[in-house]
Amino acid sequence: MMKLKTKRGAAKRFKKTANGFKRKQAFKRHILTKKSPKRIRQLRGCVMVHASDVASIRRMCPYI
Repeated sequence: MMKLKTKRGAAKRFKKTANGFKRKQAFKRHILTKKSPKRIRQLRGCVMVHASDVASIRRMCPYI
C-alpha cells in the first residue's frame, strides 16, 4: 500500500495531545482595535478541537 500524504496546512495548525488535537483560536490576527480587551484576552491560548472534527483531522494528518 502507498504512503499517505499529510496535508501540510493542517499539520501546521493542529498538534496531537493525549486527549485529541489542540488548535489556536480564530479572530486574533488583525482588526483588533474594534475588539474589546476582554475579547482579545479570551482568544489567547489553545483550545481542543471539537469531537465531530477529529475524524477529518486524522485523515488530513495520518502520521501525527
